[in-house]
Amino acid sequence: MLRLIVLFSFAILLFPVHSQDNESVHSFTVELGLPNSFVNEPYKDIMQGLVNFAPYYQYTTKGGIIMGTGIRYSYFAVNEFRVPSKVFGGCHTMGAYGKFGYERFMGERFAMDFSVKVGYAEHIYNTDVLRANDIPYIRLNSTFVEPTLGLVLMSDEANSYRLTVAYAWQGYGFKPWYIGLDSNIGYDESGFDKLSSFLTIGFGYTHYFNGKSSEGFGE
Repeated sequence: MLRLIVLFSFAILLFPVHSQDNESVHSFTVELGLPNSFVNEPYKDIMQGLVNFAPYYQYTTKGGIIMGTGIRYSYFAVNEFRVPSKVFGGCHTMGAYGKFGYERFMGERFAMDFSVKVGYAEHIYNTDVLRANDIPYIRLNSTFVEPTLGLVLMSDEANSYRLTVAYAWQGYGFKPWYIGLDSNIGYDESGFDKLSSFLTIGFGYTHYFNGKSSEGFGE
């Protein structure tokens, strides 16, 4: 999947830019997606992504350079069918990040957003098994890095919609006792320290604060 994204991105960059209004732009974007866990085997098997929500402010220079800042919330629920006993609950992740990248227009209505989000997050594991053992929750902190590709379609000069594909590396490994289990439940413990990561495919909406009205757009 990631190789296809990279190859597609380079292919798009080879196409000429048909039209682009080289104006600095202030904007606000909301992204909503479905995350899918990877790499760390127990994290991939046990934790099931339900939502990834990321609103952010962005400034784009005349040359297409992106600088922004925002917050992110994600929730992964315990897949009760992948653990030896019933476990209900999951992990709430809340963080803040800076966004850096490049935006390129191909025509008046279509653009591509190549960027990376770099930030710091707090992960709170909360399950019924933890509470039954008088542990309200387990809290972890980590950095994260999230390369993102956005395919942007302008609806008018003040609004756009996007398809986003992102891959986040979180700076911590997942272990079964984070959800209250007291054993390795058959996993090789040498793999517990592999970084937990997830792929998110979703959609977004952007409002451009200094965009013009839709009247005459695309003519």
